Amino acid sequence: MRYGPKRPAQSVSPEAIAAEIERLAGLPLKELKAAWAAEFRRDPPKGLWRDLLLRTLAWRIQERAFGGHDKATERLLEAYGQKKPGDARCQRLKAGTILVREFGGTRHTVTIVPEGFVWQDKTYSSLTAIARIITGSSWNGPRFFGLREGESGKAGKQQQVRAA
Repeated sequence: MRYGPKRPAQSVSPEAIAAEIERLAGLPLKELKAAWAAEFRRDPPKGLWRDLLLRTLAWRIQERAFGGHDKATERLLEAYGQKKPGDARCQRLKAGTILVREFGGTRHTVTIVPEGFVWQDKTYSSLTAIARIITGSSWNGPRFFGLREGESGKAGKQQQVRAA
């Protein structure tokens, strides 16, 4: 894995690691970004918020002290990294989840199944295809059903998500 050794380079006490993470947690954002830059030899990505900066640094410190992922976990992460954007359709939602959206005075119910999405007794490969039929225009399906935030920063107000 490109982010560091799989095995610890040296023996460090868990207390020392905890103390270093605690020290980082108390740093102002500017100094936390400087610590990131020193560790990763580049500036942190724009838009990376404080908590994620700290968590990533904490992981790196622990990885160096105690070792990284095992080979099975690395293979799993690599497989996720190789997937195309279309392969990740609603990964966080499980089969049986029901999405409800009211549009144009009509209530639309979509059930997530292993093969895709069922709407009006027909299976579709994407939520976008369903949103396009419902609206008659080009819509992002996950956004239409409130699974992704829109430009206003808020998910749609008229949809519900239920786990079956």
